[in-house]
Amino acid sequence: VEVDRSGLVAGFVGQTAIKTSEVIQKALGGVLFIDEAYALSSHDNANDFGREAIVPLRKAMEDHRDELVVIVAGYPGPMERFIDSNPGLESRFNKYIFFPDYNGAELMDIFKMRCEKGGYVLSPEAEGSAQAPFEDMYAKRDGNFGNGRDVRNYFEDCVSRQANRLAAMESPDRDALMTLTLEDMED
Repeated sequence: VEVDRSGLVAGFVGQTAIKTSEVIQKALGGVLFIDEAYALSSHDNANDFGREAIVPLRKAMEDHRDELVVIVAGYPGPMERFIDSNPGLESRFNKYIFFPDYNGAELMDIFKMRCEKGGYVLSPEAEGSAQAPFEDMYAKRDGNFGNGRDVRNYFEDCVSRQANRLAAMESPDRDALMTLTLEDMED
């Protein structure tokens, strides 16, 4: 079962524990994956109910330790604060896996996979210059670097620029419709 904050947190006092318990029940016998789990503990607003989800989660991890695997994922800094937000979490999450950021070549491979999946090809000029944006993306990454998500956004921008370029053409052929050019790859 995969959820994020919205799958666990309700809008009224007392409802979050119920909602979280229902999700846990669905996951029994399997895996509960909570993406961006730090969002449960990152709100200091007194009216925020994210922290209310942590208590039944922590209890279920202890009570159902033989029938429930809980995986939490997120950016390293915020995840440390999440684990530290409740005294019982650290002892229940005893395995940590750090995935390093993709480098420029790996980002390029992801881009090529997106192109292939979408039926696009790169023109020879675009192919020759395609690595540079990904090397730059990697070199300028910060704490909000999205790895594959940033590549997806870049790919979608390229397709959008291609659509704008093709809109000016009288009647583009199939090759033109499926080819990303150097112009499409430049911001």
